[in-house]
Amino acid sequence: MSEQTHIILVDDEEDVRETMRDYLSQQSYKVTALEGGAPLRRLVDAGEVFQLAILDITMPGEDGLSLARFLREKTQAGIIMVTASSETIDRIVGLEMGADDYIPKPVDLRELLARIKAVLRRSAVPSGIAAPSDGEHRLMAVGHCRLDLDAHKLLDEDGQEVPLTAMEFDLLRVFAERPNRVLSRDQLLELAHNRGWEAFDRSIDIRIARLRRKIERDPGKPQVIKTVRGVGYIFSPGTG
Repeated sequence: MSEQTHIILVDDEEDVRETMRDYLSQQSYKVTALEGGAPLRRLVDAGEVFQLAILDITMPGEDGLSLARFLREKTQAGIIMVTASSETIDRIVGLEMGADDYIPKPVDLRELLARIKAVLRRSAVPSGIAAPSDGEHRLMAVGHCRLDLDAHKLLDEDGQEVPLTAMEFDLLRVFAERPNRVLSRDQLLELAHNRGWEAFDRSIDIRIARLRRKIERDPGKPQVIKTVRGVGYIFSPGTG
């Protein structure tokens, strides 16, 4: 499927942009390299379908964080942020805006490829394309919502889709399949196949905070995903 996978790469540094484009093209991906936010917005507004966006955080004009927010609102594409290793706050903000992963500069191309494959494996559907609705789907109660395990969707009480990143879906699936069990952060990382986040302890906490805003009646007083202090989290289905 890699020859059908379209990746958008946004970086203002031409040498970095061209190096990543050439490498990923050699891996049989279709790569569109852009130098900034304006051409990306035009491409999205024109209805271009792509499965993954790689965004440099620090760019003149519109930065990668703003673009991540835009993409999360407009598409279901996976998002990988490229950031200087010291910019911890930018990583946190990127996660809060819905990024699926990040990679520090200078970019190791083999690591980038591994992270791309991991995000694409977790991604539910191509950008802008809805999952098939035919057939019988497995639905699980998640507070006042329902998690469709086959379509990789979260549905609210009215049956409307609640946007999820690939990592958020994986976490909800892990919780839904293990109700009323205390799960540590390490277990969540392992079960969600996201060991790449291990070095960044706040990644799980940030994503759970985002999930609570989507599935809890009162995110400030969570009833569905509860914190077990010093241990991890416990999921109580149907209590939202």
